[in-house]
Amino acid sequence: MRIAALDLGSNSFHLIVAEVAPDQSFVPLVREKEMLRLGSVVTREGRISADAADRAGRTARRMRLLAEAAGATEVVAAATSALRAAPNGPAVLERIEAEAGVTARVIDGLEEARLIFGAVRAAVVLDPGPALCLDVGGGSVELMVGDAAGLRWAASERLGVARLATLVHDDPPSKADRRRLRDRVRAGLAPHVPTVEAFAPKMTVGSSGTLETLALMATLRTGRPRPRSLNQLTVPAGALAELADELVRSDAETRRRMDGLDERRLDLIVPGAVLLDTVLAMFGVDELVISEWALREGLLLEAIGRHDPADWSEDPRAIRRASVVALARRCSWPEAHSRHVAALAISLFDQTAGLHGLGETDRELLEAAALLHDVGEHIDHEDHDRHAAYLVAHGRLRGFTPEEVRVLAGVVRWHRRGEPKADDPLVGPLEGPARERVRRLAALLRIADGLDRGRRQVVTGLRVRVDSSLVLVRVSAAGDPELELWGARRKRDLFERVFGRELEVTCHPAARSAPEPTGVGSDEPRRAGAT
Repeated sequence: MRIAALDLGSNSFHLIVAEVAPDQSFVPLVREKEMLRLGSVVTREGRISADAADRAGRTARRMRLLAEAAGATEVVAAATSALRAAPNGPAVLERIEAEAGVTARVIDGLEEARLIFGAVRAAVVLDPGPALCLDVGGGSVELMVGDAAGLRWAASERLGVARLATLVHDDPPSKADRRRLRDRVRAGLAPHVPTVEAFAPKMTVGSSGTLETLALMATLRTGRPRPRSLNQLTVPAGALAELADELVRSDAETRRRMDGLDERRLDLIVPGAVLLDTVLAMFGVDELVISEWALREGLLLEAIGRHDPADWSEDPRAIRRASVVALARRCSWPEAHSRHVAALAISLFDQTAGLHGLGETDRELLEAAALLHDVGEHIDHEDHDRHAAYLVAHGRLRGFTPEEVRVLAGVVRWHRRGEPKADDPLVGPLEGPARERVRRLAALLRIADGLDRGRRQVVTGLRVRVDSSLVLVRVSAAGDPELELWGARRKRDLFERVFGRELEVTCHPAARSAPEPTGVGSDEPRRAGAT
C-alpha cells in the first residue's frame, strides 16, 4: 500500500509518498516541498490574499497529482498555524478541497506537537531520555518533552519565524531589532522553563527546515563536508551561537553568499537563529540533535497506525486472522498460551488429516478458535467458555460468513466440556454438517489445550501415529510435561467418541530435554500412563 501525507504549513507545503510494508515500516518514494510563505502573508495582511490562495490551490493540486502518479491510494493532509489563524482560512481550505481534491483537517498546536513528536521518536534515538524537542514553523513553535515511551508534555507558542520576521525593520538588523526578537521569544517561552526543567531533559532535538538549515550552516562553517543526511546530526550550542551572532550582523547580500543557506530563507534565517540561540540559552542546552522527520512523517505514521495489519498483506484472507487477533487483544487474552495452543492444534490437525477428513477452511477455523478460546476469562474464569462463545458470536469478526462464525463460536463454546448442541442460545443453530465440524474441531482443540495445562509452553512438538484402533500422540518437551500429559488425557473423551479410536498421550524420557521434530512417529503404541 502507498500512502501520501501532505503538510499545509505556514512556511511550506510538504508532501511525502511512501510504500508501506506489512510490518508497517515504510520507504519514502516521493518528497516534495514548496515554500509559499502563507505565514508571512497572514502576518503582513491579516488574511490569506487572493494571490496566495491561488498559489496554495495550485500547489496542493500538483502535490495530489504527484501522489496519484506515485500510486498512492490514500492521501492525508493537515493544515497548521497560518490556515488556522487566517480569518479566511476555512474558505481557502474549501477552495483547496474543491480545486485540488485535497481534504485537510485543521490541527491545533498541541495536536501538531503530538504528531511531530511521533515522527521525531521514530527518527532519532532518544537516549538518554527524556528529550526536549523543538519544532520551528512559520507561524508557531512547538516544545515537547518525551522519550522512547511517548510524549510527556507539550506546548505551542505563536513564535514562528514568519511572525518574528515582522519585528526586523532594518538590514542588517539593528540593535533594537535584535532586542525585540529576543524579548518576544523570552516572553513567550519563559513560562515553560520551570516545567521543562522539572523533567530534567538529557538531550535536545530540533526539527523543521529552519533548524535543519542552521545546523547545516554551522556544520559547513567548521570545514566539515556537507553531510548526506542531517538526521541525527549533532551540533554544539556554541557553534550555533557563533552563527547566530554572524547572521544578526549581516545584510541580505552577505547572507546570500553564506554556504548552506537557501536564498528563499534570507529574511527568515535571522529570526530563526535568534530564536534558536535564545531557546538554547534559556533551557541550558549544550548541543542540538537534528531530526529530519517532522509533521509530514507524523501524519504518515498516524495514517499507518489506523490501518489493520491485514491491510498491508497481499493475502485476501488476512483480514480474517487480523480480525481474530484484534478481538483477542480487546479481551486481554493470555497471548502466549493462546498462540501456543494454536500451534499445537494445527500440528495435531495436520498429522490427523486422514482421520478427521476436514479441509483448509476448517484448519483456519481451528487456529482462530485456539486463539480465542480463553477470551472470556477477563469476564469470569469459571464460565469463560460460555463468555468466549458470546464474544465470538458478537465480535463482528471480519471476513467470516455467518455459518463460519457459528462454527467458530461453537468450537470455543465446547472447548472444555460437553457435546455440541444443534441449537445453543450462545452459538445459534448448528445443522448436521456444521455440528459435526464443531465436534471434530472441538475434539482437537481440547487435546491441544490440555497440552498446555500449566501455561508454561513445556510441550515443544508432537509426533502422531494413527492406527485402526489407536491414535498415539507422543510429545517432546522442554522440562517435565507431567501436568500437560494429564491435561490432554483428561480431555480425550470427546476425541475418542468422535473418531472411534482410543487416544494415547505420552512422552519419552529422552524427549524431555531434546525436542523431537514434528512429524509422523514410528514408535510402537504405548498405553497411557506408561513410563
